[in-house]
Amino acid sequence: MAADRLRALADAKAPLVLPGVYDGLSARLAVAAGFEALVVGGYSVSASRLGMPDFGFLTQTEISDAARDICAAVPGIPVVVDADTGYGNALSAARTARLLHRAGAAGMILEDQEWPKRCGHMAGKRIVPAADWLAKIRAVTDLRDEGIDLFLIARTDARGIDGLDEALARAAAAAAAGADAVFVEAPLDRDELARIGAHLASYRPLANMVEGGRTPLLGRDELGQMGFRIILWGITGILAAGAALRDAYAAIHATGEGPSQDALMTFGELTDAVGLPEHRANDDRYAAE
Repeated sequence: MAADRLRALADAKAPLVLPGVYDGLSARLAVAAGFEALVVGGYSVSASRLGMPDFGFLTQTEISDAARDICAAVPGIPVVVDADTGYGNALSAARTARLLHRAGAAGMILEDQEWPKRCGHMAGKRIVPAADWLAKIRAVTDLRDEGIDLFLIARTDARGIDGLDEALARAAAAAAAGADAVFVEAPLDRDELARIGAHLASYRPLANMVEGGRTPLLGRDELGQMGFRIILWGITGILAAGAALRDAYAAIHATGEGPSQDALMTFGELTDAVGLPEHRANDDRYAAE
């Protein structure tokens, strides 16, 4: 099963690095680069699909639709989906899990913010009582009895509100409730990262690397030595794509001509990236004689 594949990858010798993707093309390019699993980031989907920030605008059905397209683009690759707060209470979280499983997802991230949520590295976050969040976790993990098995990453934003001790306590409680991995969002420095990795070492701790965020950007080896089993680079892809699009459109507007071809994929590279050769082969195979 796909969730078991994620468990095996997270328990391998090296930490599992998950690049953030947001559509079929970004997913296929990440797989072509060699990644064995992917994460669908809420901020990236909100930015690319809606042109809006990670501020509680993305809905349950919109993230499910995005997940369905991405999973279909990379069959056989485990995909984790950022499910925000589950979009309601425990029953809503269970429905979200069902939708994501039906879409082909192998895992989901479920956080303890109040709705509408905010990006974990923004100010003004609020969290729900721990019991409410743990009820959502149990509602999702109980679905395993029905064969709906998702690799559940439990994310707490308590660090920035009630302090690191509360965040660590919530993470441990989430693991006890059945979460496969735990995610303390927005630690402020190396010391806090090291404490999280050591304290939660038996619970598959996750580190989130966010360019421009509150947490220092560290490499896989250093984070692995701290005890982290999973590392997210959730918005790197959308930041790279945004920079490339901005520069290309600005060049066209400024000169009336296209940007330097060195800055672009070739047309052939794009057609290969989206699988044109395989589709041509199938087109020939089923052509009328």
